[in-house]
Amino acid sequence: MQFKDIVGQQAVKQRLLNTVHENRVSHAQLFLGPEGSGSLALAVAYAQYLSCEDRQAEDSCGVCASCRKYEKLVHPDLHFSYPFFASDKNDTALSFIEQWREALLTHPYLSLDIWRGYLEAENKQANINIAECHQIIKKLSLKPFESVYKILILWLPEYLDKEGNTLLKIIEEPQPNTVFLLVAQNQDQILNTILSRTQLVKIPGLGYEDVRNYLVNERGVPAKAAEEAAYLSNGNLTEALSMLQQETNSFHADFVDWLRNCYGNKGLNIMKFVEVKAKAGREPQKNFIRYGINYIRECCLLLGGAGSLVHLPAAEKETAQKMAGVMNMEMAEAISEVLEKAHYAVERNANPKILFLDVSLQIIKILHFKIIPKGNQYI
Repeated sequence: MQFKDIVGQQAVKQRLLNTVHENRVSHAQLFLGPEGSGSLALAVAYAQYLSCEDRQAEDSCGVCASCRKYEKLVHPDLHFSYPFFASDKNDTALSFIEQWREALLTHPYLSLDIWRGYLEAENKQANINIAECHQIIKKLSLKPFESVYKILILWLPEYLDKEGNTLLKIIEEPQPNTVFLLVAQNQDQILNTILSRTQLVKIPGLGYEDVRNYLVNERGVPAKAAEEAAYLSNGNLTEALSMLQQETNSFHADFVDWLRNCYGNKGLNIMKFVEVKAKAGREPQKNFIRYGINYIRECCLLLGGAGSLVHLPAAEKETAQKMAGVMNMEMAEAISEVLEKAHYAVERNANPKILFLDVSLQIIKILHFKIIPKGNQYI
């Protein structure tokens, strides 16, 4: 993977190039960026540049023996660690390396949801276990085989529990020319002991124009559809691509019906909704709530008189205008807060039946009884 293949992020690319040109490559770096920003792709491109046998000023050559191996993710001095769904305590990332290579080569903007699909993990909880930590130490105790650098890309270190402390010594005192590239989305969820030993590389979300132009020029998406996906994805290229590949009308219909039932305080309909959503699985639940957050955001724009900025499809915009007619900005913001916290709770494996019932009751209070909570009282 080369820098030229990565959407936007010109400032970050230049910063990474400068570390090589100025011979100040830190042995432990944390690429911190939101999902869909390209942080993992940047880490791979940076690793390829470090290992390239004929570096150019702005990119790796793409044709040397090292680059050809990197293009297939089979370079002997490139190692990956990532969350997986272990069925045995002795499983490590190597147990799933073929699936990983296929997933990353197919989806350079890989998300945990996509990775889960490659492993058919259903509702299992991802983690990086102690066996994987020992495997990392074993790999990195050896000298580079072909390249000047031995490189480990550790994707989502947030999934390292306290077992991650076993890596501290090798991160702090690695073999010469060993580089750790940690790729994370949430700094608060990383062990402080690891965080303090890395150099931070902040990667911002992509801009609207970056996402739109990529979809139009590289994916051949019609301009109108690309604009809608770019706007609703809020800089997340993974989500923009997902929106174009999946049918979101079902989310729209389900979400609007849910709000209508809450507005009408229709208890039986809400209980049926809760039963259905509770059986849907964690990832579909998260995607449904994420859609709802985006939809309410569009309603807020309508309520704020910024209808020209709304990029919903015509049918969805029409229903959003109707929803905006039965709530004010304060109500919309309160519902958005409920949904944000619900999304977080689903990620933490909250009981879905209790969660969706509780969220429904909170929305009923807001839409039907016009009760706006004071302070942080949700979920």
